[in-house]
Order: sequence, then C-alpha cells, then structure tokens
Amino acid sequence: MTQATCVAVVQHNANTDVASNLDKLTDLSRRARADGAQVICWPEAFAYLGRHEGKREILELLPDGGPILDRCRSLAAELGCELLLGGFHEAIPGDPERCYNTSVYLDHTGEVRATYRKIHLFDVDIENGPNLRESRQTAPGNQVVTTGTLFGTLGLTVCYDLRFPALYQNLVDRGAIAVAVPSAFTAPTGALHWHALLRARAIEAQCYVIAPAQHGWHSKHRASYGHSMIVDPWGRIVAEVEHGDGYALAEIDPAEVERVRREIPSLANQRLTFPPKRKQAHQSESDLFKVWKEMVDCEHEASAKCCLGAV
Repeated sequence: MTQATCVAVVQHNANTDVASNLDKLTDLSRRARADGAQVICWPEAFAYLGRHEGKREILELLPDGGPILDRCRSLAAELGCELLLGGFHEAIPGDPERCYNTSVYLDHTGEVRATYRKIHLFDVDIENGPNLRESRQTAPGNQVVTTGTLFGTLGLTVCYDLRFPALYQNLVDRGAIAVAVPSAFTAPTGALHWHALLRARAIEAQCYVIAPAQHGWHSKHRASYGHSMIVDPWGRIVAEVEHGDGYALAEIDPAEVERVRREIPSLANQRLTFPPKRKQAHQSESDLFKVWKEMVDCEHEASAKCCLGAV
C-alpha cells in the first residue's frame, strides 16, 4: 500500500576522492534520516566526479557491485530507508573504455530494486562555457524504467534527460506519480534553465519531481549549479537546497497527485498523437502536398462559411 512519504534530496560537491565523497553523503543521509526522511536521494556522479582515467579504476558491475555499492547497501540497511544512488559508474562487460551512467534504487534492506541507464548523453559545446562529450566514455541506455517505492511508482531519469519531455510522459503513462532527476547540472545552463525545466516537467506530467544535485567547483574547468529541490504536481518548489552541502525534505503524497490530475485532467484530455519520425521520413513530397492542401481547403471552407454567417 502506498502512503505519504518524507523524501530527502541530498546535495554535495563530489571530487575524485571516493572515500571522502561517500563519507560526506553518509553524514548528510544520517542527518536526513534523523529528521524523518524515509527515502533519500543522491545526485548524479555521487561517488566520483573527475577525469575518465580515474573513473575507469572504480567501475563496478551491476547488480553485484563492489566496494562502492556494498557501502551504499550497508547504509540503506543501517538507516532502514530507501536510497536512490543518482548516478553510479557501471562497468560494461567487454568494454573497458566506457561505462554506463546508472541510477540505482535500493530498498530499506539494501537490495537493488531497479537500475536505469541514462538514455540522453550530454554532448554540448557552450560558448564561454563547458565543452563536454559524455558519449566519448559513456554508453547510452535504451530502457525506460520505473520502480515501486513507499509512496508509489517512481520514474527514473538522470540530468540531461530533463530536456526531453517525451520520456517523462512515457513514465507517467507507466504509472509514475513522481520522477527522479539526479543531476550534476552545469552552472551556466543551470542558472538559465534548471528551475524552469524542473517545474515544467512537474506541471506537464502532473507529478512530483525529485532532483538531488551537485554544487560548486569540481575542477578549474567544471562547476555544478546546485539548487537540489522537490517540485510538487502544481509546479511549486516545496523544498530546496540553494547553496552548499545539505539536504531538504518534503512529503510526497499520492493523494495530492490524484487531486491535481482530477481537478485539471490534462493527461486524460490529451488528443494529439504523433507517428515516429522514421515513418514521417518516408512520406513523399506529394503526400505532404496533399496534407497541406487539405489544411488549406479546410481553412478556405471555414472562411467562406464565416462570411455567410454559417459559423
């Protein structure tokens, strides 16, 4: 049975010292648990954020894992709470040069309940900002993933996925009442888009958005925006860590999602569906002209009727 649940988003500044990163997250998580958190969510790249050469040395296969996953599983069992590992560096069998950027959901006993491999990889070249090619060392996932939690169905995404609303619609279609967006959003793009995108996804999907994030400088070339937050189905920010290491708490209430979707049934009222792009690509120019002509004819017919007082 689902229930209203206290959820914590944890914010920290990871570097290349795995033990130090995990020590900080352990401390923050213990404090959040003491404040009533039943589900605790960590950011993307929580254990290591640095050059890929160092990352290769700490990759672990899932679901069995290694020392990093073992420590996380032990913490979830110690605290007796569910734990989202926002971005786990997962090894790829037979491919030592790349990894998956994987979100891992642990239950209150420390068992792995779900894994989601980030689908959309961050390949950008921002003027006077970062030039990043995540796809050079990271392989994309190809599966949409939800998991059961104390509060109901949670959709799993990671960081750059946030810019692709169709993924979130798909998660809602699969029953999600909340979506997780663990991130290490860059400072330049975060200042412009982070709040707007999170609120937009919450409003469109009429669900909670749970977004733990990295903050601050990780190296002289890379800084994260921070502002970990939880957004409710109305698009209101109900919890936020604006700066520094810390955590924020909010209640995820399935009844609130149901109420919002009942009062403004936009999900139920959807009418437009679009064919896959590959089908559109095979449309001939004559087919497209026919569609355009039908649209024009309809507009002309409506205009004529309007002039005659028919509409």
